[in-house]
Amino acid sequence: MTGTRLVPMPASAIPAWLDRTMAEYVESRVRAGESREQAEANQQRSLDQWFPDGAPLPEHFVWDVVDDDDAVVGYLWIGPFSAGSTEWWVFDVEVDEEHRRRGHARRAIEAGHRVARENGATSIGLNVFGYNTGAQDLYAALGYRVTATQMQLPLT
Repeated sequence: MTGTRLVPMPASAIPAWLDRTMAEYVESRVRAGESREQAEANQQRSLDQWFPDGAPLPEHFVWDVVDDDDAVVGYLWIGPFSAGSTEWWVFDVEVDEEHRRRGHARRAIEAGHRVARENGATSIGLNVFGYNTGAQDLYAALGYRVTATQMQLPLT
């Protein structure tokens, strides 16, 4: 298998995907050191800002990542970080565990870069949690560079 395609996620699938991805977002933020209350507040701000009516803003793209066999193997969500901005963001990307290490994430992100450029983006950023070293390696290989580092020392 060498192909990876982005297919718009059906509107009917968005609510279940949002439930899952936002639950994972909260757990990632908690794992990174936030309190559950802070993580849930961040989740709500994200939903209010980018999915105000339960659907993504018009300039945001949410895709299923599809392999050569037409199987959905993950998802990608990109869009401008603020309305009308040329600075875009990879808000979420994930390949299902059983399909990882086959290049799907790389090809999906590269396809997302093309769509961002076609829609006027001049840069694209993302956040990766410190514990996710595999993703950090992928992003570095794609040419992303570190623009900020947050660090924390637990005092308990």
